[in-house]
Amino acid sequence: MAEIIASTVNLNKLSETTYRKLNARIEETVRARVAPAVAIAIFHNDMSILDVAWGWHDPDTKNFPVHTSSLFDLASLTKIYTSLAFFSLITEEKISLHSRLVDVIPEFGNLSSRAIDGGQDPFSKEVLPVDERFKGQSVNPSDVTFFHLLTHTAGLPAWRDVFSVADAPLEPPQPDTISRAERWSRALERLCQFSFVGFPESGVRYSDVGMMLLGEAVSRLHGTPGKLDEAIKARVLTDKLRHTMFTPLYNKVLHHQIVPTEMDATWRKRRVWGEVHDENACGAGGIAGHAGLFATAHDVALLGNFYLNHVERILKIDPELALAATELQAQTDDLRRGLAWLLKAPVGAMVGDRFSPSSYGHSGFTGTTLWIDPQANLVVVLLTNSVWGGRENDGIYELRRAIHDIIHEGLVS
Repeated sequence: MAEIIASTVNLNKLSETTYRKLNARIEETVRARVAPAVAIAIFHNDMSILDVAWGWHDPDTKNFPVHTSSLFDLASLTKIYTSLAFFSLITEEKISLHSRLVDVIPEFGNLSSRAIDGGQDPFSKEVLPVDERFKGQSVNPSDVTFFHLLTHTAGLPAWRDVFSVADAPLEPPQPDTISRAERWSRALERLCQFSFVGFPESGVRYSDVGMMLLGEAVSRLHGTPGKLDEAIKARVLTDKLRHTMFTPLYNKVLHHQIVPTEMDATWRKRRVWGEVHDENACGAGGIAGHAGLFATAHDVALLGNFYLNHVERILKIDPELALAATELQAQTDDLRRGLAWLLKAPVGAMVGDRFSPSSYGHSGFTGTTLWIDPQANLVVVLLTNSVWGGRENDGIYELRRAIHDIIHEGLVS
């Protein structure tokens, strides 16, 4: 007899056939532990039509079934929230898309000429070889603009070791021995010194480093230097996205309301539960431009629907800028970038084959995705904790493609 998979259905307006296919694929995922916890939320034609969760927070003991109110670590979906806050600042004419980063963070230009190296591998942490095209050359950091950060074309490394600026924090909600302000100050100092890996506009290189710097720029432009959480709460979350937050365990949320992620055996030496999975965000105090937010699937889908259908009224973003952000701005091979948004790849897209070519979205390393198909007026959010058993989990790509194809076929095709 097959194992019964825990599920919570808050809303389901899918057809019986579509929901049956979706449920079967998710149950298979949970049994195989590709992701022991899954939540999906959908908006279609400006209406919420699905809000469902499956699995357990602890798949071994079957304690704490996942609810639609459970918070997932959004990982790099945080980049979208940071970028939307920046778009609102552009709309208010506090900054422009092509302004220089050093105009807001002058210390980024303290080293007026920075060497080019190969960066670091985010998995092995090993130093990578320098690209032959750039050996022996250097970059003037004053050349970097916000357009470069938002299109990942600044020439900055994809990843660098930021988290080791301080020892691992104590397990929350215990008070940390180092203040959040001090952790971020140390991280920012390092971010302003890293070598480049290429010239600005020499290609798309997806960069956490660039988005951490964008987060600091957002906080300064908002008037809360070093406090990105306050800027995002005021500019993006307001009172409409109440189940989205940084550092949930320090915000009166309990462990059993949060989906855990990976067992960190090397740095924190504990199961990561209620603290951000990303080491750099954690080491910097839990709040960063590239990672750190937690949310329910419905809250993320609601944000996507705001962007698709109410971007000016609710998010206070100029519609022309919002549209430009979803159009092709930079491309290297199959990496097609708008402004912050990832555009659908022509072949083998993580969003499957049925979403339209004009679709845009983002993913997160913990197993999260937000995808929007403007032609179908469709927003789909898939949140998982696919890193529960470790980082080498190949099943999440197939899951993402299958889920989006099932949903699109049932609603649109």
